Amino acid sequence: MKSAAVLGASGYGGGELIRLIDGHPSLQVTYLGAHSQTGKRLEDVHPQLGDSNRVLEANTADLEGVDVVFLALPHGASAPLASDLAGRGVAVVDLGSDFRLDTPERYEDAYGSVHPFPDQLADWTYGLPELVDMGDTNRVASPGCYPTATLLGLAPLLAAGAVAFEGIVVNAVSGVSGAGRSLSENLLFGAVAEGVTAYGVTTHRHRPEIEMALEAYTGRSPVRLTFTPHLVPMLRGIHATITVPVSDGVTANDLRGVLAEFGDGKPFYQVVSGPPQTRWAVGSNRAIVSVYLDESTGNAVILSVIDNLLKGAAGQAVQAANLMLGFDEVAGLPNSGWMP
Repeated sequence: MKSAAVLGASGYGGGELIRLIDGHPSLQVTYLGAHSQTGKRLEDVHPQLGDSNRVLEANTADLEGVDVVFLALPHGASAPLASDLAGRGVAVVDLGSDFRLDTPERYEDAYGSVHPFPDQLADWTYGLPELVDMGDTNRVASPGCYPTATLLGLAPLLAAGAVAFEGIVVNAVSGVSGAGRSLSENLLFGAVAEGVTAYGVTTHRHRPEIEMALEAYTGRSPVRLTFTPHLVPMLRGIHATITVPVSDGVTANDLRGVLAEFGDGKPFYQVVSGPPQTRWAVGSNRAIVSVYLDESTGNAVILSVIDNLLKGAAGQAVQAANLMLGFDEVAGLPNSGWMP
């Protein structure tokens, strides 16, 4: 049995990590770290996890004998801890955004600040197992939720030459849990219920991440796209609608064939014939995708849904850790959703 620490255990992502690891056949949680909730019992912070005498301690890099550390911390908080831990040979999966981008310039473009460890960015593996070989690494930067949904729908078609690299438009919606657990006026029930709101229009930090991953997977640079996220009044789930011109002579069957071939042998990738619904994916680590050809415009319409807290966060992190540690890729991960 391997030991795991979860730092940032009080948030939504941290809670899901604990739930998944508690059910894992080869991992056990031996340390729980938090910031504002330090000293509280786990059951008081995450009552959904049941009765537990475990106590949240401080976030720290001083962890002896831990095999893997999961960091579920706000932007900017994980970099010093991740750098210290990985530098000492500890396996680290960072669910935050501090090491996702490949160059200091791209990081500054996305976040408007200088990276504290620019020389280390190239040492981290982008943790999307369907696209990237985890290989021999002890440093995994887990992708963002919007990039995960977008990349799993778009990247296979781009790499196969079935669609164009120009004119890519991504419109995506997310449940409010994607914004985290911290109190925010614009996330109050009265601000969210019965409405849909676009945010980060033309400036969202996940756009450079999506472009980076597409460039790495296809070997073509630069890739540019328009990305517009929306907040919708549901708890969890992401639905990405991607429109992009198809290449000459490509048919609807060709598009579906590319996705089907890509998904072959990938346990958390499902291609469906109709429009997927977020509630099919919620509670599971699956990405569910479909694709259509709009004959009137010559555009492919790609639909991709995930659970933002599982395939978009905790589930994907455990999937990457499984591969890093030599476990079965599916160990401890749900493949079925919670519908209804």
